[in-house]
Amino acid sequence: MGNAGAIVFSGIAPHPPIMVDEVGREATAEVRASIDAMAELTRRVVRSGAETVVLISPHAPLHADAFVAYQQTNLYGDFANFRAPNARIEFPLDQELLVAIKKTAAEKTYDVIGLEDFSLDHGSAVPLYFLDRNGWSGGVVALGYSFLSNEDHLKFGECISAAANVTGRPTAFIASGDLSHRLKPEAPAGYNATAYLFDREVVDAIHENSPDRIVEIDPELRRTAGECGYRSMLVALGAINKLPRACEVLNYEAPFGVGYLVAQLTNAGASKSASLQPAADQEDADPATQLPALARNAVETFVRTGRQIEAPDNLLALLVARAPCFVSIKTNAGELRGCIGTVEPVKDNLAQEIIANAINAATRDPRFYPVAPEELADLRYSVDVLGSAEPTTLAQLDPRVFGVIVEDESERRRGLLLPDIPGVESASQQVDIAARKAGIEPGAPVKLSRFRVDRYREKR
Repeated sequence: MGNAGAIVFSGIAPHPPIMVDEVGREATAEVRASIDAMAELTRRVVRSGAETVVLISPHAPLHADAFVAYQQTNLYGDFANFRAPNARIEFPLDQELLVAIKKTAAEKTYDVIGLEDFSLDHGSAVPLYFLDRNGWSGGVVALGYSFLSNEDHLKFGECISAAANVTGRPTAFIASGDLSHRLKPEAPAGYNATAYLFDREVVDAIHENSPDRIVEIDPELRRTAGECGYRSMLVALGAINKLPRACEVLNYEAPFGVGYLVAQLTNAGASKSASLQPAADQEDADPATQLPALARNAVETFVRTGRQIEAPDNLLALLVARAPCFVSIKTNAGELRGCIGTVEPVKDNLAQEIIANAINAATRDPRFYPVAPEELADLRYSVDVLGSAEPTTLAQLDPRVFGVIVEDESERRRGLLLPDIPGVESASQQVDIAARKAGIEPGAPVKLSRFRVDRYREKR
């Protein structure tokens, strides 16, 4: 394998059983974006050429000072505990790799305890369910973490990488784990107003291709969040310690007050093929480029021809998922020229949502005349993809982080303001502006909801 090493792909996967069709049934609609992102993650594992997947779960039986490994010849799991006994997965154990992991770990004084006659826990079974259903086949090593220090988890990840190099088999590493469990009042671990900061730190670190920042997250913030994926991520970071980063957030959502993140950390196969492509092709695969470019194409085509474009083929996982969004159009001088969006998704996928909202922003924003063909060269575009809205109070708002939805008591009038708007310095100012947009009288009782956005600005 040379200097490249045997780890060819690594990523992060959530594990709520509701994502499994046979468990969630109609409720899977609430996590459809995560399901679609897991399909994309699997496609990347397949394209990476991985012959083995190493997976570490927070829900394997825990030992205080040792890691664990399921070591049956055939690793089996089902969802009988979630009223879906017919939803099953089974993969062969990569015995050679497990033996190598135990040996390299022992050389660093770490014990790996074998689990005999254990079915896979749901933290292992959910990601493997998606790998199985979406076309990946191969050997598996399923592990569980410990109560050892953060540094020990990083070093254990290095042991896994060294063991994979011993076998020489292309290997993918999946860190199973959910993020904060306290994002909404109805969340299973209760609610904490600052828990979202943990998820934001993790997501931002991956967005910015700096996953090692995760190691530095404040331990108190982790406890506040009630997370279960942090140690899994540390082992993953150790396993990819010597690999170039290729981070991408495929999806993040928190429909039930628990943060579900699907993300890529490294992808050696993609990096090799990307180096053979023109730079423009690499940019086209970047959401920061593709989303505003789609908005631009929609507006320019409609303004010039009156025709609405179709969503392109080979969409990013983000664009395949359903999500609400706002499209903003500004002049090159920074003056607003149109902004329209949706609070709930109304189209089949985000790509169609962007196309429709971009055209409406250019032609139907009541504050402006429709965009004319001669203006097109002087416009730039941004797309804000909205996260799930959650009830909030004025004290819990931060206009730099959250957008706000203000409704009157009858829920007939509703106004929205996006986050990080120039000139909006306080939560009360943000709420007042959104209330005026809705035509709500000053001082009238209102209901507040907050949401986060992922913002994709056109580079010009």
